[in-house]
Amino acid sequence: MAGSRRAVFVCCDGLGRDWVRPESTPVIEGMRRSSLWCADHRAVFPSVTRVSAASIATGCHPARHGLHGNRMGLFEEGRIVVRDVGAPDFRTHMRRATGATLLAPSLAQRVAGVGGFIAFSNVSPGAAYFLDPDNFGHVYHRAGSWGPGGKAMAPLEVSHDAAGDWATTQRFCAEVLGDRKPAVAFLWICDPDHTLHGVPLGSPAHAESLAGAERCVAEVLRTVERLRAQGEDILLLIGSDHGYETIGDCIDVEGWLSAQGLGEQVAAGDVAVAGQGTAALLYATDRGRPGLLGALDAMRREPWAADVLTGVSLAAHGFAASGGVVAAIDMARQSEANPYGVPGRRWVAAEDGKPVPIGSGQHGGLGPDETRPFLMLNDGRQSGTLREASSLTDIAPTIAHFLGLPLDGFDGSPLPLT
Repeated sequence: MAGSRRAVFVCCDGLGRDWVRPESTPVIEGMRRSSLWCADHRAVFPSVTRVSAASIATGCHPARHGLHGNRMGLFEEGRIVVRDVGAPDFRTHMRRATGATLLAPSLAQRVAGVGGFIAFSNVSPGAAYFLDPDNFGHVYHRAGSWGPGGKAMAPLEVSHDAAGDWATTQRFCAEVLGDRKPAVAFLWICDPDHTLHGVPLGSPAHAESLAGAERCVAEVLRTVERLRAQGEDILLLIGSDHGYETIGDCIDVEGWLSAQGLGEQVAAGDVAVAGQGTAALLYATDRGRPGLLGALDAMRREPWAADVLTGVSLAAHGFAASGGVVAAIDMARQSEANPYGVPGRRWVAAEDGKPVPIGSGQHGGLGPDETRPFLMLNDGRQSGTLREASSLTDIAPTIAHFLGLPLDGFDGSPLPLT
């Protein structure tokens, strides 16, 4: 069946479900009426793009696929080094430290012999490359493009903004959907996420970024409908990876740990913090673990920590305390609105060398808005609303089921299709 059917997934990075409205996203709202709308669609934890990419690609939670966050601690020469997963060379560091990349097979691996996988991405290099980290298919990105076996190809010559999204979409529709026709095709655009990291939610710039994303969605829909009219059987999935919250204040978590008497452990790399925006992961070596555990009760009493997750509570959110992870912080949230009337202000974990634009958007934790992405399935045959909870981890098994592929090894389950 994989040879006669195709699946197309479009991710509008950072477009939370609450922003799918007739006045702000008329294209998506209109498409919703002819699609299966997932009314209770949920993000993974941390609610960040690079983890989301791995979960969408594998159909698994971080506990299974092993990618921890947008930033991740690696054991290197006896100490924990926190690295940016978005960097083009992160996969090299991860393989060197752990011996592997993702611990679960990706869709690209599953369809390598039955039609293939092609992804066009305009987000960070890491988020793009973790759609297919071991090069079973083709991934195209500004920082470099790769084919099967790791063969280097020409990078996407696009800008990291709305104009780049549009150029990427045009090439994707013409080349990938129209000409090459792989079994699975992914398009991942950067807006509204790219814009929201520097502007307030509900602002004119936010509205403009939504319009840009809509333009890309409309182009893909037009292309798919034209191909269906020619007799092709295509499942089109349109969705996002997470939503957004507003930055209210920030805290230097490593500085706080040092003030609790763990300064030497932090300096030695025995205790480390990987900020995830409105969340943070806390790492420790065996030497640093007792001291870090001893500080968690005091951390729970701080106004900036809504919750400090360990053990069972981490597992309940699809995350494993492994690979040096001892705990995770979900940063606190206040209810007051921003200047555009959008409620909710969050603490964020400060990162070295990265300014914190107070009042702009952020994500990563368990807040009510950042954990509500959207998803709709359009197969040209059915419409309606799915009331049961769905997750990013359901996307890969839904595609696999549509293509008639085995469903073993997924955390998620196929969503209902005709």
